[in-house]
Amino acid sequence: MHNEGLAAAVDKMRAAHVDEVAVRTFAHYYGELERGATGMIPEESIEPVTIPALADAQVPEEAATTAISGTAVIKLNGGLGTSMGMDHAKSLLGVRDDLTFLDVIARQILHLRATHGTRLPLIFMNSFRTSADTLEALARYTDLPVEGLPLEFRQNMVPRLLADGLLPVEWPQDPTLEWCPPGHGDIYTALRGTGLLDALLEQGYERVFVSNSDNLGAVPDAHVAGWFAASGAPFAIEAVRRTPSDRKGGHFARRRSDGRLVLRETAQTLPEDKAALQDLTRHRYCSTNNLWIDLRALKAALDERDGILGLPMIRNEKTVDPSDPSTPKVIQVETAMGSAIEIFEGAELIEVGRDRFIPVKTTNDLLVLRSDVYDIRDGYTLDQVADEVPFIDLDSDHYKLVADFEAHFPDGVPSLAKATALRVQGDWTFGAGVQVLGDVTLAADGTDQVAPGTVLD
Repeated sequence: MHNEGLAAAVDKMRAAHVDEVAVRTFAHYYGELERGATGMIPEESIEPVTIPALADAQVPEEAATTAISGTAVIKLNGGLGTSMGMDHAKSLLGVRDDLTFLDVIARQILHLRATHGTRLPLIFMNSFRTSADTLEALARYTDLPVEGLPLEFRQNMVPRLLADGLLPVEWPQDPTLEWCPPGHGDIYTALRGTGLLDALLEQGYERVFVSNSDNLGAVPDAHVAGWFAASGAPFAIEAVRRTPSDRKGGHFARRRSDGRLVLRETAQTLPEDKAALQDLTRHRYCSTNNLWIDLRALKAALDERDGILGLPMIRNEKTVDPSDPSTPKVIQVETAMGSAIEIFEGAELIEVGRDRFIPVKTTNDLLVLRSDVYDIRDGYTLDQVADEVPFIDLDSDHYKLVADFEAHFPDGVPSLAKATALRVQGDWTFGAGVQVLGDVTLAADGTDQVAPGTVLD
């Protein structure tokens, strides 16, 4: 550790009692930064993929039940929803009927346990920012924890580095801004470092289903578990067909050099390859971030690599204070958990329906989720009752933040079950009982209102 920046960063992590596996992993990526690695995946190095569909998979009911009985569930829950103006766990956001994301997830799991007669552990990977809020909210579900397993484990934290010199940031006015989570690819490091991987294996669990807590479509389905168990694959990701709303996001491809599946994120795409990234006819599949992992295969891979899987690095540039662009530029070293697909020989992709991919990343998504496009069934799973999910584009100047969004829908969101699109330009407040039919655009130069009971056609 001859490098001054790396030595300072490692000392900082050890002083904060960060797990030693995470320290070594950070040092690995620091070395890549020094060597000028960007994590880019050129278009010329990959080719499109074709994948099987879950709808074509034949899984006997008995095999499905057996597979789900050997499965544990992990929800990624480290985000604060800062892009929507939140300062607490994003999963505490209300969905409907006074239920939060956490409420729905907990009730999904309890229902599945009763249905299949299995323990089905639910474990949250929290960050240092979301742990307390999450555990407090889940305390009401006294039968949720499984004996011998924790309800949470912590995502690691790593120092943010000054873009100029790669020294760890010092920011006394708010020391929390000196740290960042290293992306959800840290799950593998955290599973090993906390001992949770060994604990799951000791209790007889064979696989784990991992998904985002803001995706209520990501239910640990027994049919999918049965498919994964029968496939013999060490690792699999549920994929969906890309739509225009996914055009700027990542996608799956196959690496020409060795035939391995790869996940290329937007941040790993060269400027000259952006057109290919956005070509939905070429790269047809994107990730749901719903992962199925064989626990023994994961342990073997980690043991073989001394705890460092070596996932492709994502070099994320920001400012120290995200709300103040005048503050110094920093680099966050991150990895994506889905990129581990290239580590495992024999990894699989399976195409699933959009009902398993209902993420809420913006208030546009939140509007749809709170509307009558979806119904919550007895098992607390979402059922799309509308013929299609409408395209929503709310004016970011007035609706981007959750507080502003809710102020503009004081009496509830409009009916969208018969809508194909809603574009709102300007500052509109909606009354109760508004219905949207077809493709609607609202435009206003100033402040305006949609009267209660209005049918927008």
